[in-house]
Amino acid sequence: MKGQTDTPRDRGCLVGVIFFILGLGTLLPWNFFMTASLYFQGHLNTTEWSNGTVVVGKEYHFNNWMTLLSQLPLLLFTLLNSFLYQRISEMMRIAGSLVFILLLFILTAALVKVPMEKDCFFSVTMATIWFINSFGAILQGSLFGLVGLLPQKYSTIFMSGQGLAGTFAAIAMLLAIASDAESESAALGYFITPCVGTVVTLFSYLLLPRLEFAQYYLNKSSKYEASTTDELLKESSTVDNGELNGHANGSVTSSTTKDSSPADAEVDASPDGTNRAFLSLEQVEKRQDKNSVIQVFKKIWVMAFCVTFVFTVTLSVFPAVTADVKTSFPGKWERFFLSVCCFLMFNVSDWIGRTITTLIRWPRKESPLFPVLVVSRVVFIPLLMLCNVQNRSFLPVYFTHDGAFTAIMAVFSLSSGYFVCLSMSYAPQLVEPKDAETAGALMTFFLALGLSIGAALSFLLRALV
Repeated sequence: MKGQTDTPRDRGCLVGVIFFILGLGTLLPWNFFMTASLYFQGHLNTTEWSNGTVVVGKEYHFNNWMTLLSQLPLLLFTLLNSFLYQRISEMMRIAGSLVFILLLFILTAALVKVPMEKDCFFSVTMATIWFINSFGAILQGSLFGLVGLLPQKYSTIFMSGQGLAGTFAAIAMLLAIASDAESESAALGYFITPCVGTVVTLFSYLLLPRLEFAQYYLNKSSKYEASTTDELLKESSTVDNGELNGHANGSVTSSTTKDSSPADAEVDASPDGTNRAFLSLEQVEKRQDKNSVIQVFKKIWVMAFCVTFVFTVTLSVFPAVTADVKTSFPGKWERFFLSVCCFLMFNVSDWIGRTITTLIRWPRKESPLFPVLVVSRVVFIPLLMLCNVQNRSFLPVYFTHDGAFTAIMAVFSLSSGYFVCLSMSYAPQLVEPKDAETAGALMTFFLALGLSIGAALSFLLRALV
């Protein structure tokens, strides 16, 4: 085995760039559909003239259904992926998901030029959103497992890529609007962009196992804790220097502790190209010492509640309520208002909030102030509902100016990104190293649960405006 000084270097930070692209690619589907809400609503607009009067037809509630049918498959397939990873190879889960996402984006782009009845267009669009987010959930869960095998900074890079996916989509929409091209041509160009992005993501993933730095970490049969790596390397100095070869598996096959050696595990290359480790009796006994899911949950339940509550608040009003806000300055600015003040502002501020956690981590994970601040974000729900949301039936408009809406959106999204990132990073620190993987899986489930609850609540909140 290589000594610490022989660890390969990430030349040109190429592996970091690849994981940034992979993070970007996981959230492209959701963000490109969400940011294009104006395009879809334009196709579903049922306002018509009859005998000189305006007749309003069927209301599709596109933003609400889009949010719900995006987040439900995320919840369901996040659970499904916990079983799939044991039965389906990592290559099939990641590359296969990217291929299906690409095909669904191509279908969406093609439908721009195909005339369809409104009901049929709505049904096809909703089905596309469901399936594209189902594959996205499998992709995201698999990549989280993959990046977890590398040093911690690569997880930060991966999440940073995810944070910029929405910004990428918002900028693409702005360019499409600013091009002054015919509406169908602009929409076609907009949906071709994620097709190109998905192809780049697929090729980046296929390149990853060819890089020496990635091979060194991804082809290990055991995942060592950072605090014990040096000691393990010393203890294994008499072990044969041969390295494990074969394609990286998205799951961790075995774990070691301070008094165990990598030599204790004999590795057999299975026919599907993954590495399977046969553990010594001592290691089997240590693996049985892992706490149960219930025991781990009791230690991280506060963080699980926090990440659920943050996303419940965020998805309950964004984009179902915020995408219906109208500008107070009609004219040319009206074309750009939502793209800039709603989607671009949200995604840039959310990314800044996530990035701040690398410099500031307040409150601390043990502080009772942390959940209090998370719950206090509920104030953003009435604040955004009192903005210039149109059409409305019950509540008055209190914040009419674009500046007020933009300021509320900035703080709303900044706090969302900040508290989500803190919750996700604090949870594994509350358990023993051997239970960190279980804690991560639980947090991913509660993250998806929060998204789904928020999406369901969006129907009620939009109706109350």
